[in-house]
Amino acid sequence: MTDNRTTHWDNRYRGAEPENLSWFEAAPALSLRLIGQAAGPDASVIDVGGGASRMPDALLEAGYEDITVLDLSAEALARSRARLGDRAAPVDWQVADVTHWQPARLYDLWHDRAVFHFLTDAGDRAAYARALSSALAPGGTAILMSFADDGPEKCSGLPVKRYAPEDLVAEIERLLPGQFDVKETGRFAHTTPSGAEQRFQYTVFQKRVGTG
Repeated sequence: MTDNRTTHWDNRYRGAEPENLSWFEAAPALSLRLIGQAAGPDASVIDVGGGASRMPDALLEAGYEDITVLDLSAEALARSRARLGDRAAPVDWQVADVTHWQPARLYDLWHDRAVFHFLTDAGDRAAYARALSSALAPGGTAILMSFADDGPEKCSGLPVKRYAPEDLVAEIERLLPGQFDVKETGRFAHTTPSGAEQRFQYTVFQKRVGTG
């Protein structure tokens, strides 16, 4: 399954400029707000499924220095590294499928803008949860964004699993019982480069000390 996913996403990034892909954001304003509320520039941040997004650019500009970008597409990460040039050097670029990834360290903040909703298989969601629990430091923050319950049913030709905020909270509690407190939830609309509107939800969790 991982090989199929990797091929799919490598082909997507080879087939179009990142600025023309439906999930492109010129500036990740909401993510930056949520990250800034949870952790200052001295925090270690991992952007899961970061692809060719502008998130590392924005974090570097905001003064963050301990940044990891994880994505299963080497093509996507190569796009980001080329865009950043010399500024890419401080970023830890990791090519991996999060459902098979074994973190080598702890992070203060986990950010996922659009990975979890692609995990339509219960086993993949459980594997994601194990990675999240292993990677996030006690007291750390996890920001999970996904298509909302009234959002698209597919993205990039793939089916997705949509969530109302309360549904995502319930799913994380089911997968990682007693490990997280909910700090904030909300909904927002993303406008694609073609002008279409996609409805999302976001949920901010804090990992309880003494768990995981």
